[in-house]
Order: sequence, then C-alpha cells, then structure tokens
Amino acid sequence: MTATKIPASPRPPTADRGPLAEPAAPTTTRRRRALGATTVNLLGALLVVALIAALWEGYKAVGRALGDRIAGWSLPVATDDLSMPHLWTVLRSLAEPARQGDPTSLAGYLVGETVVTLREACYGLVAGSVLGLALAVLFLHAAPVSKGLMPWLVASQTVPLVAIAPMIVIWGGKAGAPPWVAVTGIAAYLAFFPVTINALRGLKSPPKVQLEFMRSVGASRRQVLLWLRVPAALPFVFAGLRLAATASVVGAIVGELSAGTGRGIGRVILSSAYYYSNGPEKLYAAVLVAALAGIVFVQLLALAERFALRHRAAR
Repeated sequence: MTATKIPASPRPPTADRGPLAEPAAPTTTRRRRALGATTVNLLGALLVVALIAALWEGYKAVGRALGDRIAGWSLPVATDDLSMPHLWTVLRSLAEPARQGDPTSLAGYLVGETVVTLREACYGLVAGSVLGLALAVLFLHAAPVSKGLMPWLVASQTVPLVAIAPMIVIWGGKAGAPPWVAVTGIAAYLAFFPVTINALRGLKSPPKVQLEFMRSVGASRRQVLLWLRVPAALPFVFAGLRLAATASVVGAIVGELSAGTGRGIGRVILSSAYYYSNGPEKLYAAVLVAALAGIVFVQLLALAERFALRHRAAR
C-alpha cells in the first residue's frame, strides 16, 4: 500500500515574523482606542460649546420676549444688547479693526496681547514648578519641616490674590525689577502649591516592598529618589502641572491689572471694561480669547505628559 501524504496545514502569515510581531495587534488597538477617545473628547467639547451658546441665546430670546420679567420676577441679568450682546456680534467684532485707523483686526490684536500674557504665565509656571518640586523633596526627607511649613503654605493660598498682587508689584518696583517680573512672581505664587502637593503625594506613592528592595541592595537615599520615587511621581507631577498652568494664567492676568505693564490680555480686559458702554462685545471677545489661551496652555502640557509617559502607557 502506498502511504497517503497528509498535506501540512498552512501556517498563519505572521508565523515567520518572529516574536516581534506579537505586539502589533495590541499597538494597533491602543492607537484606535486613543483615536476614539480623542474623537469623543472633541465631540464632547463641541457639544458643551453648542449647549452654552444655545442657553445664552435662549435666555436672551426669552428675556426680550417677556420684558426681562417672569411671573412678576425680574431676571438676574438683563437681556439687552448692552448687558448680553449676541454671540454672533462678539464673533463679528473679532474681524473688525481693533482701533480706528488701525488695520489690525481685534482678533490679531488680542492674540498678540495674549502671547505676552502666556509668556509671563510660562515663566511663572517654570519658577513655581521648580519651587514646588524642591519643597516636595524637602518635605519628603524632613518631616518636621513639612509639619511646620505645610499649614502656612495652605494659609497662603487662602489669601485673596487681589490683596497679594499689589504687594508683589510694590516689592518688585522697590527692587528695580521691570513690571513683567512682578507678574511672573504672581503667576509663580499660584503655580507652586498644586505642584508641591501632587509631587509630594507622588514621591510617597511607591509601595513599601519596592522601597525595602532598594534598601536591601544598598541603594542610597539619592538613588532611591532618582530611580524609584521620581519615576513613580511623574503622573502626579503632571496632574499638578495642569492645575498650575491654569493658575499661572489667572495669576498673570491679575498681575497685569496691578502691575501696569501696558501689555497683556489682562490690560486689554481692564481697558475694555472701562469703555464697556462704547463696545460691550470687545470685553466679551477679550474674555473669550483669554479663556481659549488657558485651554491651549493646558493642552500643551497634556501633550507633553503624553510624550513623557508614552513608554509607561505602552506597557
């Protein structure tokens, strides 16, 4: 009898690609998930903007139809064009000249002033982050110092910024520093606290098992800090940086109101409020651009976080 040969079953196409081919599917899945999450976040943001716009115009339409009174009660905000301009009026003003005889559009002018504010906020964020990280390391290794200083740091954040800002401006002026230095100091004053708290929490996050292992192999305190605690603290630090970025923009805007720099979106908001009756839409446009600048600033930090933690997220 002749032996019947059984044909070998074909191997899957990926069999010859070696072990490096295995992560291909998970990587593709992660990318699809990331793209889907980004799309959902974008659609959610657009939905929120549309909802706010609908509420604004709906409130204005109802108020105008009822004479700003419902069941004998006055509405909390008048709906006339001086108090609540139409959204399309605000958007149209961005394309109009910022000043008479100046070809620069209001949008271009606001963006230029916002760049000044963001530069001051960036300086303040860097200075506040360095101070916050240094305090976190100090509090980690010196418990008595942490117990003594932490209540004062918390108390410093409860003082109204409008009370602190003039003092910082005066101190900077007495020292002969330019006004933008005072603005940067105000931004750093608001930025350092969230970085300190989050970084300290992250530095304390490694499990005791890992700490004991590092000590068992003879690692010094510095090596434990650099090789174990700092990598574990990175997600916490970036969370604090996002909060600090928002606070630094607010601090820079408030600082510009007190420092008299003559530049920045804070000064534009103050001038627009002073001449509000001549063009209320300009004030709303300035506030809108300032809000968008804060969002962009935070999103840039989110991108930096994604880049810095990309290998950790891929595990």
